Amino acid sequence: MTKRLEGKVVLVTGCGSSGPGWGNGKAMAVLFAREGAKVYGCDINLEAARETESIVQSEGGTIRVTHCDVTDPVAVETLIQDCIATYGDVDVLVNNVGIGRLGGVVEQSLEDWRLVFDVNLTSMFLTCKHVIPSMLRKGKGSIVNIGSVAGLRDSGVAYVSYSASKAAVLGFSRSVALQYAKQGIRSNVLMPGLMNTPMVRQPSLALQKGYQEASVDDTMEKRNKQCPMGHMGEAWDVAYTALWLASDESKYVTSAEILVDGGISARIG
Repeated sequence: MTKRLEGKVVLVTGCGSSGPGWGNGKAMAVLFAREGAKVYGCDINLEAARETESIVQSEGGTIRVTHCDVTDPVAVETLIQDCIATYGDVDVLVNNVGIGRLGGVVEQSLEDWRLVFDVNLTSMFLTCKHVIPSMLRKGKGSIVNIGSVAGLRDSGVAYVSYSASKAAVLGFSRSVALQYAKQGIRSNVLMPGLMNTPMVRQPSLALQKGYQEASVDDTMEKRNKQCPMGHMGEAWDVAYTALWLASDESKYVTSAEILVDGGISARIG
């Protein structure tokens, strides 16, 4: 490893994995620690966060994890305060938390609509509100917001709240980037395409219904065939791109919207 984040304080929301294997947050937290960062991670599932913690610690990395509901303003403020008290002011914020709920505008409940926006967008507002003052004290910082290709293109599955919230992430991140560019704070969006992560294999996500009630295996096969490369991406594809955005190698990159989608957004039909 080249220690591209040596000594940097990195806060990763959603640092656990929603099932066996590697989710985006878990891969990012582990990779950042391998690259020398002091990682502070949180997750709604503390057990999942602790699994990530154990991996980092077994490799000799530095990490602290905690439970946090990132839709709760008080919990987020406490999270940031504890991160700063533990490691010092934040260099990198990775907003990785996200959920989806199946349904178009007629079928989806108002409760699900509000929940998806709270998790996917309001959480970013809350973390940025409390992290940016810390970055201003340092005179620089990098915010990496995890969006989705669904914010740009229709996936063929009715996820109206997911698509709308991920489109809103682009405008939110752009606004933050331009407001704080002169203060040395960068804000960028990383947009994964169809990914093979534990989250998409969860029966509770009801993703299979979007693929005409297919089984999990059939859904994965259909998703692979949708990708120009013939297969979905993996969490490490997201993690390595996020690493570049977090590092000083991307010091002149802000308000960017970077696709990690195997080319699927360029496909018609």
